[in-house]
Amino acid sequence: MLTGAELLNRVKELGDCAKTDLARGCGYVVQKKDGSEQVKFTAFYEALLEAKGLSFSTGASGVGKGGRKLSYKAVVQGNGNLLIGKAYTALLELQPGDEYEIKLGRKQIRLIPVGGSEEED
Repeated sequence: MLTGAELLNRVKELGDCAKTDLARGCGYVVQKKDGSEQVKFTAFYEALLEAKGLSFSTGASGVGKGGRKLSYKAVVQGNGNLLIGKAYTALLELQPGDEYEIKLGRKQIRLIPVGGSEEED
């Protein structure tokens, strides 16, 4: 499977052809147990984007329990509570017993550590 400049050069060489032939020509194909081929389109397009300068974060910072990605959205529950979740509190390094002042803005809710200043990020 080609990556980086090699991948970009190969895509230019292949020119205007079918997507399957393009991915296959760059080596993004695997043999399945039954002998058939499977083209790895997702891996191909991710490698192509990375070769063009768009990097994907592979760290665990955006991953919650079970490998799910964080959505950065919260839903108000039926009882009126707004649950943030363990993955977010871990990401922000919040500890049990930490106290925060709630500041309501026009379209935002800010948590300010008690004793901290508002300008801290």
